[in-house]
Amino acid sequence: MSDLRISTRTEEVDFSVVFRFLSHESYWAKGISEARLRRAIANSICVSAFRGDAQVGFARVVTDRATFAYLCDVFVDERERGAGVGKALVAAAIAHPDLTALRRWLLATRGAHGLYAKFGFTQLLRPDVFMELFVDEPYRKFLFGESAEPVP
Repeated sequence: MSDLRISTRTEEVDFSVVFRFLSHESYWAKGISEARLRRAIANSICVSAFRGDAQVGFARVVTDRATFAYLCDVFVDERERGAGVGKALVAAAIAHPDLTALRRWLLATRGAHGLYAKFGFTQLLRPDVFMELFVDEPYRKFLFGESAEPVP
């Protein structure tokens, strides 16, 4: 793993790699448009993992940089899984200088609970105070003309 390089410079994100994975392979952002993803990346703190010149992992943090952060869009190239790339991405996100004194971090995952637990993430401590508004498959609906795309 010594040749793994982590970057928080948004300009280094290989958009084509990130877009391909999120829009075609992920379960959470399948069908996301290029315009929507570009906007999301531009308005977030991004963490990228590179092996040589190839982007092999990505994570995005949505935050106000003062009190709250939402860790999302975390993925590792299938060939790199099990090599510590996911751990390096999460560690870099949590250690980002703009995010070290936040009150709350949130994330959602179907199956990577073990990874995030290593960094102190737990089930919601106060599920009675959290609520959500969840729109099921908003990108898929747009592809089939059922909703309007608000991104220019």
